[in-house]
Amino acid sequence: MSNDMKRVTAPRSWPIPRKTTVWITSTAPGAHQKEWSMPIMIVIRDMLGLCDNASEGVKILSGRDVLVDGRVVTDPKFPVGLMDVVSIPKINQHYRMLLDRNGKLRLVSVTEGREKWKLCRIDGKTTVKGGKTQLNLHDGRCVLVEKDHFHCGDVVKLEVPSQKILETYKFGKGNVALIVSGVHAGEIGVIEEYVITRSSAPNLVRMKDGNLTIRDNAFVIGTKVPEITLPEAN
Repeated sequence: MSNDMKRVTAPRSWPIPRKTTVWITSTAPGAHQKEWSMPIMIVIRDMLGLCDNASEGVKILSGRDVLVDGRVVTDPKFPVGLMDVVSIPKINQHYRMLLDRNGKLRLVSVTEGREKWKLCRIDGKTTVKGGKTQLNLHDGRCVLVEKDHFHCGDVVKLEVPSQKILETYKFGKGNVALIVSGVHAGEIGVIEEYVITRSSAPNLVRMKDGNLTIRDNAFVIGTKVPEITLPEAN
């Protein structure tokens, strides 16, 4: 069974042409969902244009010339997802993976120094042995904290690769959020209201512009202004 997949069946979030060739590299199982991540091979070849084919891409990766969140990546199928930072030290270039207003994954260039952190949403919490709290983040990371003043839905500004928490952005009224899925994927808005439904239906988030989405689709990216540079601004 092939480890690759046909281009026409690739997730719609991938900004690639569909009919140039038959096959394309698939993502390996990892921290991000397949729908919202891309293999590093496609990132360096199709998005950044650092190579012309997969053979050249393998040589670049084998040379340990590509970092994701401050760590060397050599697996061509390594999934790069939302908020991940891709760095090419040899050419001093850094990029953050985001969503544009068409719901497509896009790389946004970041300036020197801003590649040392990323935003991570808290998707769950666990109490571990010793009474410490483990924060389960959207990108598969687990961070232990001594004092638990965090809530699910909050976003932490995380230093990479050390995983030190630099700042916290609360999931609450007035903060800026990116919609990461659904018909409004890629749009940003200011949280107006968090609507808790007393049923099995998901809780909702209402934005000031009138957009309504489920809680899992809202990703806080700042307080009064976005902490990150968006694809449209870039």
